[in-house]
Amino acid sequence: MALRTIPIRRSGNRPNLFWGGDRELVLFAGLLAFALVFSAQDWRATIYGIGLWLSALYVLRLMAKSDPLMRFVFLRSHRYRKFYPPRSTPFRINTERK
Repeated sequence: MALRTIPIRRSGNRPNLFWGGDRELVLFAGLLAFALVFSAQDWRATIYGIGLWLSALYVLRLMAKSDPLMRFVFLRSHRYRKFYPPRSTPFRINTERK
């Protein structure tokens, strides 16, 4: 009896990206830029808001290109920070640096 193979489609296995970056972070950056522009209603605020939006979109695209799930990895590392002491082994004797 042969094993049954089930193909895993790529569309159901992709990360949830929006405009090349993490969906929630891109939308939150857009919301911040939108709030800055329409709360101040000044040309300077408009320029800063557009600059904030474009720079955040660029950084989030770079982040998603490196690892599409980097936000979850970052949040998990902060959650587990107290479990991972910054030393190589529990038997190391820490000395002060001079």
